[in-house]
Amino acid sequence: MTDGGGTTGRSALVFGGTRGIGLATAQALAARGHRVAVAARGVPGPGPAGLWAVRCDVTDGDQVDAAFAGAAARHGPVQIVVAAQGMRRDGLLVRADAASFQRVADVNLTGTWRIVRRAAPAMTGAGWGRLVLVSSVAAVLGTAGQSAYAAAKAGLTGLARSAARELGPGGVTCNVVLPGFVDTALTSDLPAHRRAAILAATPLGRAGRPQEIAAVVAFLASETAGYLTGAVVPVDGGLAMGH
Repeated sequence: MTDGGGTTGRSALVFGGTRGIGLATAQALAARGHRVAVAARGVPGPGPAGLWAVRCDVTDGDQVDAAFAGAAARHGPVQIVVAAQGMRRDGLLVRADAASFQRVADVNLTGTWRIVRRAAPAMTGAGWGRLVLVSSVAAVLGTAGQSAYAAAKAGLTGLARSAARELGPGGVTCNVVLPGFVDTALTSDLPAHRRAAILAATPLGRAGRPQEIAAVVAFLASETAGYLTGAVVPVDGGLAMGH
């Protein structure tokens, strides 16, 4: 089986890969013939069907190292990495505390930096690699009550573009995907009036499906996308057009 670009399957590691967009992405990559491992802070038993899973808290560099080592031991050196982990701690800016901000930033931004830094040497050594960072439409629109989340996700653009410049000569691409409002566990706690307002502002008038985001991520991870790097790709039903 190939990845749709004429290349046999590669070793892939998806962080946040046991639910939502991460799980859909892991399944999409597996369907394209890749050998997929998933990493998550709370891995339920053996992990999703057909996917090797490893417990990993991305705020701990040693656990990130162990996730890569485990995936490489099982599937070979990791050449596709998707950072789809995410967390929110909502609250108005004036009421927020520094510890909450730091926790959100450590998972969404610093954790992704740990992932990219760990992935880079093997990818450049092999002369091929795909890094895809899952951000959020909040990064470009801003969201009341989500200053920490929006700031951390916005930081992924700077991280990705710097990595694209540094790693490009080694055959490694790094891109960002900006999902809009997607029906996942991360958005399930939003009040009904907030959900209705977001959908009303979305030209397509509906929430996205995790599989729709995953399809774009899988393309960015493919051989076909080899000349696309440092890009920020919105998959948001038109919610953030022009931003």
